[in-house]
Amino acid sequence: MNKSASITTGGTFRFGLLLLAMPLLLWLFLLVILPHVDLFLVSMRERISYGKYEFSLINYIEFFAEPLYWNTYVRTAVMSIFATALTLIIGFPVSYYIAKVMRGKGKNVLFLMCLIPFWVSELVRTFGWMILLRESGVISNFLQWAGLADGPVEMLYNDAAIMVGLVYTSMLFMVVPLVSVLDSLDDSLIEAGYDLGGNTFTVTRDIVIPHAMPGIASGCIVVFMLTLGNYLTPNLLGGKDSLWFTEQIYTQFITRFNWESGSAFGFLLLILSSVIVWVGLKLSKQTLSETVG
Repeated sequence: MNKSASITTGGTFRFGLLLLAMPLLLWLFLLVILPHVDLFLVSMRERISYGKYEFSLINYIEFFAEPLYWNTYVRTAVMSIFATALTLIIGFPVSYYIAKVMRGKGKNVLFLMCLIPFWVSELVRTFGWMILLRESGVISNFLQWAGLADGPVEMLYNDAAIMVGLVYTSMLFMVVPLVSVLDSLDDSLIEAGYDLGGNTFTVTRDIVIPHAMPGIASGCIVVFMLTLGNYLTPNLLGGKDSLWFTEQIYTQFITRFNWESGSAFGFLLLILSSVIVWVGLKLSKQTLSETVG
């Protein structure tokens, strides 16, 4: 009697767990797995005539055969890695100051100030930088007024402008995980480090950074993925010469109506992001479960 009751209870528990997990499983299958499978299948076909296709690797061959595509692909990866590193360098001191230095209401106010820019869309924030950096913008007028420039200074449509926009639009996604993980660091450990003869550099290297490594890895993954797949900021701040790979994907899908090449480019971007994230996790000696947790 007890055995049958335990079996019934176990079956009910598993069924209830399956029902709870069903929305997540459906979301993963319908919005993640299925679209990527279809993306791959489309990328592996060649259009012979209207409505007729055959299996082919021509879309991937064309990618590696065309220097523009390959150079844009590598350039996007390098600049995304650099933007992620720059975001970490700027965001870590800010996060440490919020988590360990500020106290009381000042801590909440400072954290709120980091959130306020993200209350508006990325488009509005990017246009804000365009107003600041254009030749008739605030910075150019100030340089002329201060006598530091003889005429209007155009700061848009270059790599520096792209980098400023990428770092600004992704800063919050670095600060939030870092503040969360640094909040859990016991202040007595930092004090003990100084009491044992450590300085700011050694305490940061041996105590703060190892403790914050899961947050660093998590923030870097999110920022890198957002930067690599960003379309709006590089194209608005970099102009037609931005050479960002998402622009090539957009061109194939929307301008040329070449869904086969666009799918191949999209799948190659997925491979690139997955490989770089995997390498980053190996170098930081973190696991995906640790960064997510």
